[in-house]
Amino acid sequence: MKSDAPLLSRRRFLRHTTRLGACVSAAPLVLRHSLLGADAPSKKIVLGMIGMGRQMMALNLKPFLESPDCVVAAVCDVDAWRLEQGLQAVQRFYASKKTSGQDNRCRAYKDFREIIARPDIDAVFISTPDHWHAPMAIAAVKAGKDVSLEKPITRYVNEGRLLADLVRDRQRIFRVDSEFRSLEPFHRAAELVRNGRLGRLHTIRSGCPREVFPAEPEEITPPPPELDYDLWLGPAPEVPYIQKRVHPPKDLKSRPGWMRNLDYCDGMITNWGTHLNDIAQWANDTERTGPVEVKATGTYHQGKVWNVLESFDAWYRFANGVQLFYQMGEPHVRFEGEKGWIQVNYIADRLSPERLKASDPAILREKIGPGEIHFPLQSEKTDFIEAVKTRRPTIEDAEVGQRTTSLCHLAHIAIQLGGVHLRWDPDRERFENNDAANQLLNRPPLRPPWKLE
Repeated sequence: MKSDAPLLSRRRFLRHTTRLGACVSAAPLVLRHSLLGADAPSKKIVLGMIGMGRQMMALNLKPFLESPDCVVAAVCDVDAWRLEQGLQAVQRFYASKKTSGQDNRCRAYKDFREIIARPDIDAVFISTPDHWHAPMAIAAVKAGKDVSLEKPITRYVNEGRLLADLVRDRQRIFRVDSEFRSLEPFHRAAELVRNGRLGRLHTIRSGCPREVFPAEPEEITPPPPELDYDLWLGPAPEVPYIQKRVHPPKDLKSRPGWMRNLDYCDGMITNWGTHLNDIAQWANDTERTGPVEVKATGTYHQGKVWNVLESFDAWYRFANGVQLFYQMGEPHVRFEGEKGWIQVNYIADRLSPERLKASDPAILREKIGPGEIHFPLQSEKTDFIEAVKTRRPTIEDAEVGQRTTSLCHLAHIAIQLGGVHLRWDPDRERFENNDAANQLLNRPPLRPPWKLE
């Protein structure tokens, strides 16, 4: 279905959403009619869901459908089969709840620009391949929408700075959709560390899972008829269709191939690194700044299509003297201080005693007093919904997302340059005296523009 709003051309869209370093003027907070009238915050937040793939359908859509504060009014995907699955899921849910009018209110779109052009859409949730994250979020913020964005929120440091500044200047609500601050063991560890239960913190160790590279065909074939491959590529380089670049057709369970290709994703170093290192930054009280030194080494998979890192080791030093060691292995974060250590392991079994451990179990029984630092503990979806309604900042906003994602990018840049030792200025977000490293902060040139049907 088409909206009545005119579409931007691809050339204009990509120029405006990726003109990094351009000046952005501040805009006053303007609440749309849906935030002031019958669908006011105390009623319903009107949502558009962009990207109806595995993550959206398995984890992201349901909480918003079940929220009494939201109505999902639009779904979007460049894959017509996935789009239909998303639309049917929304319609089935509202029909089962006999929610008057909502089961037939949701509309389906191939092009996300049609969603952000709708004046009745208050907020969007973006769950697409990583190469689309920042361009879509920037366009949505410019259109006056609040945004919840899957991590990692960027592919490049400079586009993250543009996004974070836009969110601040346009007074939009933004949430990094990472659930780790909502997981009790990580939340508990961060509170204990921030409240000095380990004494002076000196070392943090984090790990992300190892990448898996199963054997699959690598032949060039025509794209499946349901996929608009040109629109899927978007700002990425124009290359022939190979299924391993994209996702298995008519499949919402398998891990998509784009997660292993550097045209669309940086791999595990940012995919899981933005989970675990966000907790590291949170507990270290550096979530709005960054390290001052970084060095890293790694090796890349040598496949025809899959080429992300298959191993790496990274080291950082912060201005407060804390060192962070980050490597590929088991997903965890460990805090070491003068009074002991706390380690949180990512284990699906919520009853496992291995999820949260300490050098002395008494550390974990410590109470956080009323005059100490307390972090909210709620789901990332609830945090976003409440922030949209109240206009308060989210627990993991755009600036936090920029700093955590950048932390991962810095190590990846050091690896790309052969394992160099880099000095970083977190205030200027520039490397000191290394032009080659600074060039890698910037998004490369975009491919020639295309025209939307």
